[in-house]
Amino acid sequence: MYHFSYFKEKEQQVILDFIARNPFAFLTGSFLSGAQVATQIPVLMEEREGELYLQGHIMRNTDHHKAFVENPSALLVFTGPDCYVSASWYSNPQIGSTWNYMSVHIGGKLSFMTNEALVAFMRKMTLKFEKGNTDSATIYDNLPESFLSKMMPAIVGFEIKANKIDNVFKLSQNRDEQSYRNIIGKLEEEGGKSALIAGEMRKRQKELFPSGVEWDVSKFDS
Repeated sequence: MYHFSYFKEKEQQVILDFIARNPFAFLTGSFLSGAQVATQIPVLMEEREGELYLQGHIMRNTDHHKAFVENPSALLVFTGPDCYVSASWYSNPQIGSTWNYMSVHIGGKLSFMTNEALVAFMRKMTLKFEKGNTDSATIYDNLPESFLSKMMPAIVGFEIKANKIDNVFKLSQNRDEQSYRNIIGKLEEEGGKSALIAGEMRKRQKELFPSGVEWDVSKFDS
């Protein structure tokens, strides 16, 4: 992960909001032998007594389940929109092009839920993603026992206490104002994920370029 201060989001609430908007995360770990495992799963966030916890579920007896039984060290990676940024849009195009993106990494020890905690989690998760619709046929409490009796023994719930939270919000903060405006315009023209990145850049524009302040790009890496 990049460790340049100008690519770091410093507001904790912005980071938490990002996780909430992008809950489909990469869960990675390894066996004690070093063999790596990874899967992609929806994750819910919970704050308790000032600490952040991430909760999810995985299938039993998979490689990642077996690895976390052996080695509880885990890393969750939350990603948002990303896009190519052409150096031809810069005021000085004689440098390399790049990629803008947003990512939050959370590291911690994974612990497995009890069966009772898993049921409570599944109630919470299904209701959240069904947008609170208690009439939905697919929330936990409305699923038939014949399905639950087969599904629940096949999965295991987990919780990770966030021991380390890191982020990269790489949004051209190291560019001069003219380049920054050009990039936003070009990304908005492209639409899709590019336009989403442009929107994130617009949110930061006034803070980066307050009126009357000269922007010195010589202190930044390209």
